[in-house]
Amino acid sequence: MFTGIVAAVGKVVARERRGQDMRLCFDTGSLDMGDVRLGDSIAVNGVCLTVVALGQQQFSADVSLESLRSTTIDSWQSGQSVNLEKALRLQDRLGGHVVSGHVDGVGEVTALGPEGRSVCIQIKCAQALMPYIAAKGSVCIDGVSLTVTNIRAQGFQLNIVPHTCEETIIAAYQPGSRVHIEVDLLARYAERLLAAREQTDVSASDGIDKDTLARNGFWR
Repeated sequence: MFTGIVAAVGKVVARERRGQDMRLCFDTGSLDMGDVRLGDSIAVNGVCLTVVALGQQQFSADVSLESLRSTTIDSWQSGQSVNLEKALRLQDRLGGHVVSGHVDGVGEVTALGPEGRSVCIQIKCAQALMPYIAAKGSVCIDGVSLTVTNIRAQGFQLNIVPHTCEETIIAAYQPGSRVHIEVDLLARYAERLLAAREQTDVSASDGIDKDTLARNGFWR
């Protein structure tokens, strides 16, 4: 698990085809690698990757065919900058929101421009993802935990403060940039619970209502 708080900006330094899969090597920039071991997870532009080789301020990771299909990784080139975050530890602060590192879809930057000292960005995404995205809710873009400021007909709007622009790859976005989107885990689980309830045809009286809450001390 991750928090969506980018720890460093790294670079792709090598890519190697291995059958239908790919192995990538990353320069980790200022990321503290002192506690990283083989098998650990690092989020790269919001994609959870497993460390399979370590070097001096570098690590390598294998990317499966499924991940290549569902992300932008297949288009990454040597020298490309990427957001990096090590996996969350139980004692860490949850500065952003709970992020799994599993990309739900690829969106596209359709417009961006200044708004005060911040940057306003509009992102188009698949309509199938829109029910999970709410104004003032959380969304993860290329591994960055962000707050949705508005919902648009074909996507949503974000307001990026100067610090976030400086510490991530967002400052390099242009119209047409493709980005990884991970929706809020809570929204996904809420939908799954509602769907399961409908499938089992459970009546309201069999679930949680005011009487149930009152009997258990949660309602007065």
